[in-house]
Amino acid sequence: MTLDLTENPHNRLNILTGEWILVSPHRTKRPWQGKVEDLPNGTRPPYDPKCYLCPGNDRADGSKNPDYEESFVFTNDYSSLLADTPDAEFNKNNLLIANSQKGVCRVISFSPRHDLTLPEIDLPGLTKVVDLWAKEFQSLSEIDYIKYIQIFENKGEIMGCSNPHPHGQIWAQNGIPVEVHKETQRQKLHFEQHGKSLLSDYLDIELQEQKRVVFENEHFVVLVPFWAVWPYETMIISKRHVTSIVEFSEAERASLADALKRLTTRYDNLFETSFPYSAGMHQAPVNDGDHPEWHWHMHFYPPLLRSATVKKFMVGYEMLANPQRDITAEYAAEKLKQLSEIHYKSKK
Repeated sequence: MTLDLTENPHNRLNILTGEWILVSPHRTKRPWQGKVEDLPNGTRPPYDPKCYLCPGNDRADGSKNPDYEESFVFTNDYSSLLADTPDAEFNKNNLLIANSQKGVCRVISFSPRHDLTLPEIDLPGLTKVVDLWAKEFQSLSEIDYIKYIQIFENKGEIMGCSNPHPHGQIWAQNGIPVEVHKETQRQKLHFEQHGKSLLSDYLDIELQEQKRVVFENEHFVVLVPFWAVWPYETMIISKRHVTSIVEFSEAERASLADALKRLTTRYDNLFETSFPYSAGMHQAPVNDGDHPEWHWHMHFYPPLLRSATVKKFMVGYEMLANPQRDITAEYAAEKLKQLSEIHYKSKK
């Protein structure tokens, strides 16, 4: 009997982590009477005198921002990781186990404008953000105890963003995070068996089938992964097998900025709202030997499900068993593919 991925409940394997997700496509027919979120105020001024990230303003710790005109980076005033943490371990009967973590946390204000999110920044400005990401990655990788550098953004109140001024973060630490460790193991196994990166082989299938590809440009493919958990989850994958952002050419960095702008614009257009998400790059560990198996990619995890006010919750079965979704990856990709790349605000 043939499995119908559009009708039959089924598990899908996340090839990057080895974990499974339950897909229940028939449940899209159920009525929704659950939680509806309040819409945040969608209007902000270009400059807010009370904002900790706007140019020339005082930050929470008393530091003063320069009158910056492009993207601006600084060490987080209230970092989750600290560089002076001593190396130490705790172990009680091999049951209560802990080890110290040290590192550096930085904040990147994408633009001096308080009101411009990534899709609203012009392409040259967005390219400068990508260039700064690469510069910071290179700089942090030169700290000998750093083993991994996580570049990410939490966008929107619903994702716990503590400041409305569009910004991202970079956490560099002396350990390998859990998700990165899982992806390293899976990619290494595939590379050793096939002599080619896992995501290169995966891209070959996706580009051939075109069922989950949202769009592509010269250097990157944007798709809904076959194993997507979040309703409109996507990945940006580099066509060329590189292990980190510092290996991108100038043309590739500009192409990444183009992919970011086009994807985030489609997100905003989906429900005509500033679309919330958590997004971040996954790339090879540093100061940890060679990792030829690693293939640069970027995850986008947005929670909105049916509208600007209805989100997916990870509860019950998802917390106790494994992730589950109703709409298929193919449906989500088709929906995103049909959206305009002209921002909805520009049409009004």
